[in-house]
Amino acid sequence: MEAELPEVVAVLARTPSVLRALLQEMPEPWLGKHEGPDAFSAREVVGHLIHGEKTDWVPRLRVVLEHGASRPFEPFDRQGYRDADRVPVAVLLDEFETLRRASLDALATSALSTGDLARQGRHPDFGVVTLGQLLATWAVHDLNHIGQIVRVMSAGYVTAVGPWKQYLGILNR
Repeated sequence: MEAELPEVVAVLARTPSVLRALLQEMPEPWLGKHEGPDAFSAREVVGHLIHGEKTDWVPRLRVVLEHGASRPFEPFDRQGYRDADRVPVAVLLDEFETLRRASLDALATSALSTGDLARQGRHPDFGVVTLGQLLATWAVHDLNHIGQIVRVMSAGYVTAVGPWKQYLGILNR
C-alpha cells in the first residue's frame, strides 16, 4: 500500500489530541516510566515529537520540493529534546499541538499532488527516498510512539494484574 496524503494527514492531525487524552493530568509516576536506559518515557516521547516537528519532517519536505535528491537531509538527532523531563507535560502538549498545527498548515500550503509523492530526496543513511515514504514514515512514527507510551504505561502494572497477565498481550511481548 502506498502513502495516501489524506490518510497521512488524518493520522498526523489526531496525534496531539490522542497524546493529550493519554497524558494530560496523568499522575507523575506514569509520565516518567522507561522500558530501559536508552528508551523514552512518555514525557520524553512528547519532547522527541516536538524536536521532530522543528527539525525533521517539514524541513525534509522542503528539501525534497526545493532540491530533490541533490541535497541530502540534515541528520536527525533522536535525543534532540533532552530537557523534556524538566518541563510540565501540559506545556509539552501545548507546544507539540502548536507545532503540529503549523506543520499541517505547511503541508497544506505545499499543495502536493499524488504525483509529488514520487519525488525523491536523499536521506543521509538510506540514500534515495521518496516524498511518499517520508510522509508515510511521519504518520507511522507518530503511531509507533503512541504505542510505545501505552506499552510503557502498561508495563508499570505488570505484577499488579496478577494472573490476568497471560491475557494481556501488551505485557507479554
